[in-house]
Amino acid sequence: MVTKQFVDDLSYEIFSSIIEVHKNLGPGMIESIYHKCLAHELKLRNIKFTSEALFDFSYKDLNLTTDFRCDLFVEDCVMLELKAVQEVIPYFKAKLISQMKIAKVPKGILINFNVKNIMSEGKFVFLNEHYNQLP
Repeated sequence: MVTKQFVDDLSYEIFSSIIEVHKNLGPGMIESIYHKCLAHELKLRNIKFTSEALFDFSYKDLNLTTDFRCDLFVEDCVMLELKAVQEVIPYFKAKLISQMKIAKVPKGILINFNVKNIMSEGKFVFLNEHYNQLP
């Protein structure tokens, strides 16, 4: 059963993995390299995830398969969106929040690896109503 405590503990492990990757690679790589290295780091920690996860959703009576992909969908409860960009634009945040809503995922994390200090400059955490409904 997914609880707030589970999501919070998982987030701690995810951030530890992100820090480890950034500590070893630093800024300046392309996104796909960070993606592969973070996936490897999560595997080393025995954390389950899906890479490039697709989501289905319905609009009224219409069932749709979306074209959006979540970079890493961790333990079926945390979406990770990875970037290696000069600047995080509002669209990146809006996209992640929309994906979280459609997939009914309680937590989303947007990471920009192209920064000096990943935890103070490169992370954005989003919670939605599904998080607040967790036990």
